Amino acid sequence: MSKKTNAAGYISAKESRRISKQNRKITGELEKRRERKNVPLADYTTQMRNPDNIVEFDDLHTYFFTDIGTVKAVDGVSFDIPRGKTVGVVGESGCGKSVTSLSLMQLVQRPQGQIISGSIRFSGDGGVLDIAQTPTEVMRKIRGREISMIFQEPMTSLNPVFRVGMQVDEVIALHNRAMSKDQVKQRTIEMLETVGIANSNGVYRMYPHELSGGMRQRVMIAMALALSPKLIIADEPTTALDVTIQAQILELLYSLKEKINSSIMLITHDLGVIAEMADFVVVMYSGRVVEKGTVREVFKNPSHPYTIGLLNSRPVVNQQVERLYSIPGKVPNPINMPNYCYFRDRCELSLPACAGLYPPEYRLSDTHVVNCYRCAHAVKEETPHD
Repeated sequence: MSKKTNAAGYISAKESRRISKQNRKITGELEKRRERKNVPLADYTTQMRNPDNIVEFDDLHTYFFTDIGTVKAVDGVSFDIPRGKTVGVVGESGCGKSVTSLSLMQLVQRPQGQIISGSIRFSGDGGVLDIAQTPTEVMRKIRGREISMIFQEPMTSLNPVFRVGMQVDEVIALHNRAMSKDQVKQRTIEMLETVGIANSNGVYRMYPHELSGGMRQRVMIAMALALSPKLIIADEPTTALDVTIQAQILELLYSLKEKINSSIMLITHDLGVIAEMADFVVVMYSGRVVEKGTVREVFKNPSHPYTIGLLNSRPVVNQQVERLYSIPGKVPNPINMPNYCYFRDRCELSLPACAGLYPPEYRLSDTHVVNCYRCAHAVKEETPHD
């Protein structure tokens, strides 16, 4: 194969086999660590940096080992989710939002997908656990009861061959083995009523294809909240819904969150939803956090060029334009990431310093942090990156 072809991103069959063999060795070692039995509690318990947080992501790295190279889907993500608050995670498709949440649930597709390093500290009923080190058998007891997830597309998340009621029953019965079948069914019907389904007894006996998109999403919310979890992960919960239903679902989610006093990790592309629902914002780009802060700080004083571009891309009420702004360029190849700022080649506000290493964190306030050399003149750098 010619050098030109290699430069274009293609690899030979021999090279692909070499990478595949190397990947099997790496993932095999990681799988052995994950599937250990009778792991001492001390190996995966830790302490929260701030007791007011329910979750703390600390330099999390989650990679996918493919036959053409290693995809660094999450490449050093750090942010907190305070108790009783909503944290919105935004960024374009492929930036690592969903993989971050799946890492927290230990649902990254294995063996190709693996948490390589970093910590995910979770304050649960059994104390503070490092999810990145927690054995699979322990994690099964946490999913659903203490951390639950509302998945992106309810039609693919609900099993089409089982009735709706049976699927919600399963979640409740799995974590409450002392409950009778009648008690489980009654709890399911109560949850269906709680999420605004009027004909709860009828819906209990229906299949997913018999329900509308909004009804299916309500069923997913009922399933997620059936055990009053401490943390709800909402992965673009309104993507497939029309605007009217979106508003109803978001209002429902907010009211139920207040009712059971839980926290929400809200993943979305819609900055309007973030402005309405979230207390804090985390902006991700190519597997890294580029800006984070309170909603007011990020919306009133966006400081990273990528955040500025996202906000400029929104349609504005009572303002007519021929064409909405779009961020120029394209996302870098996730297999061969540069050592400089990942956004540099698309940035319209770059500086000479941007030619150097990836920018460190600059703290604009106690809660507002930005990875951009444009902020270097205002504050002292906090954490350098390689």
